Amino acid sequence: MESFAAAGSQMGPHFAALSNGSVTDKVLPDMAHLISPYWHQFPAMDPIWAKILTAYMIMIGSIAWCGNGVVIYIFATTKSLRTPANLLVINLAISDFSIMLVNTPLMGINLYFETWVLGPMMCDVYATLGSIFGCSSIWSMVMISLDRYQVIVKGMAGRPMTIPLALGKIVYVWGMSTIWCIAPMLGWGRYIPEGNLTSCGIDYFDRGWNARSYLIFYTIFVYYIPLFLICYSYWFIIAAVSAHEKAMREQAKKMNVKSLRSSEDAEKSAEGKLAKVALVTISLWFMAWTPYMVINSIGLFKFEGLTPLNTIWGACFAKSAAVYNPIVYGISHPKYRIALKEKCPCCVMGKR
Repeated sequence: MESFAAAGSQMGPHFAALSNGSVTDKVLPDMAHLISPYWHQFPAMDPIWAKILTAYMIMIGSIAWCGNGVVIYIFATTKSLRTPANLLVINLAISDFSIMLVNTPLMGINLYFETWVLGPMMCDVYATLGSIFGCSSIWSMVMISLDRYQVIVKGMAGRPMTIPLALGKIVYVWGMSTIWCIAPMLGWGRYIPEGNLTSCGIDYFDRGWNARSYLIFYTIFVYYIPLFLICYSYWFIIAAVSAHEKAMREQAKKMNVKSLRSSEDAEKSAEGKLAKVALVTISLWFMAWTPYMVINSIGLFKFEGLTPLNTIWGACFAKSAAVYNPIVYGISHPKYRIALKEKCPCCVMGKR
């Protein structure tokens, strides 16, 4: 925190400049060795952008804290929602809550000073924890998708979700996320300030094989493999639900009745609705994180096109994924909405 104290006494024009009129002008001496030469070419950003970004982070941080906090409380205290499968939902909410709890205040401090002022160690901590929580979030969604696949596509032939199995999957998610995201602190790749130098992330400018290999494998593990598994699961889920609905309509038509739905069919329909909730949540996650993945890929293969403004907005937009989960569940999850109305009626708008 010595660098933070130093920043407090050197605000504004008293910062030691690394270059003349550059976005790197306010970089503190202990961070200079981590700044990519690529950023020296860009002029300092208008201070209004720091205020806009701060307001944005406060807004999505507040929504994510409240929303995911309520999700954790409702799912943990409502007996009908304490199912093995919903443990994965709770884990997703914990991941989303945690990433905003850690990253929002730290980024807010640096936006105030318009550069990273917390020192190299906190740069590593910020990036590592952000990566762990983000990775845990997407792999929790993978586990939710695979669970929906087992229930809807395989049915009775599928492996039933139990509490030990759900807890095992959660341990697996956190274990793998920690191993992958702590690697830069152990020498494979590294974390550096990015964008307007108020946040830290993976070094995607280093031309060395060490840094490039880490970013390639990290992107495959955290983005492409989850995307493939989720698409695979939902391809068959949608096909199974569509086939079932078609068979029901054809049979009802033959028997000249409006519906053939039994309690089992109603349950299958409810499972289908839950699958839709999960699909919407996951789609929003990929919408939020894809720009940041594109930024990393551009940095990996070429430099053109990246600016301090678009890269920092990519990082901020990625964090908005933590906001979507409680909103989607609040609108679409029937049992959650009922429990929310009972325990926190002020959070429910409209009729059920």
